[in-house]
Amino acid sequence: MNKKLIGVAIGAGIAITIAIIFFVIPQLQTGPGPISVGPINSSHNPKLGLVIMPPTQTPTLQEIKNAYAQAASTGIGRSNVYLSWPLMEPKQGAYNWSYSDILMGLNREQGLNVTLYFSVVNNQILGPFPTWMGKPHLDQKLQDQTVTTLDAILSRYYIVDYVIIGGSVDNYFRDNPNEIPQYVDFFNGVYEKLKVKHPNVKFGNWFSLNDIINHSQGDIVGKLNQGDFVAYSYAPVDLLYYQSTSTDKASANLQKMIDFAQGKKIALMEIGWSTDPSLNGTKEDQQKFVKTVYDFYKKNQSDFEFLTWYRQYDRPVDTCYNSLNQESNSIFGNNVVLNNTAAYLCGTGLFDINKNPKPAWDELKNQIQSVPNS
Repeated sequence: MNKKLIGVAIGAGIAITIAIIFFVIPQLQTGPGPISVGPINSSHNPKLGLVIMPPTQTPTLQEIKNAYAQAASTGIGRSNVYLSWPLMEPKQGAYNWSYSDILMGLNREQGLNVTLYFSVVNNQILGPFPTWMGKPHLDQKLQDQTVTTLDAILSRYYIVDYVIIGGSVDNYFRDNPNEIPQYVDFFNGVYEKLKVKHPNVKFGNWFSLNDIINHSQGDIVGKLNQGDFVAYSYAPVDLLYYQSTSTDKASANLQKMIDFAQGKKIALMEIGWSTDPSLNGTKEDQQKFVKTVYDFYKKNQSDFEFLTWYRQYDRPVDTCYNSLNQESNSIFGNNVVLNNTAAYLCGTGLFDINKNPKPAWDELKNQIQSVPNS
């Protein structure tokens, strides 16, 4: 697999989830036609989600189904689906639905809405894009191609109600500030055309809250807050990816999401706390952080579109390490950052590698079930 394709995002649920897709596809068959869904189960809260992830790197179909059923039992009403454009459209106009049909079908079976991540910007790079596109620029041609492909996806999967067009855009535009005006025009053009056909779908950009704070870059959100909402991921870590030693200190940063958004509604695409001791992590602090995050959500519910916790299961650290972009010019090029990022990602699960629940699992369930289903 192309590590740059699957490992460029700090919110590396993208990397891990795409890896799952590759392994699962040969075991499943999907039928033709759109994936539609009736009313979402009223016992599920569509504003609260979980990044659903089986316990093994090469899961069986039954393990994946079990993971979805277990996640849905908490009362969540949504999950994230991370789609790669090269995977979806290997030839122009010829879509490979087999990958996405599986994930959308699993969400549909459990009555979950879907937040779709479609990476036109992915952390430090534009794309990744299919090879037939060459080297796209933020121009009218890319705008038209993006509209065509997203329209096809949204027309097929009616359970998608939120779309992230750019992920961790703060990282890309910190290095390429002169391209911000072109991206604003690009996003607005895509947004206006898709809203005509899909008025009930909301679109936004995704920012890394920890990177914005660590780089004192809060002003960039106001420059790139086009669309219906502002999405964030939040890993309470420093630039070397060491986790905060204080959940109270980490929690104080949550208010900045609202402040940076300047009146727009916010969404948490991914937020988690690692229990890996090499990063100062403990199970007790993870449980405390779950409670703190949900207390913040309850207090500021009117400001939120949705909140999705990252993630369900721990994995052995090497599985996360191998999914990261290890090139020297990437954000993971430093060995300390690589090791710490892998430890963070693989240690944020609510179940450990032996599939035993951590205290945060029961805390998450209790918190979700205490939120009124609005």
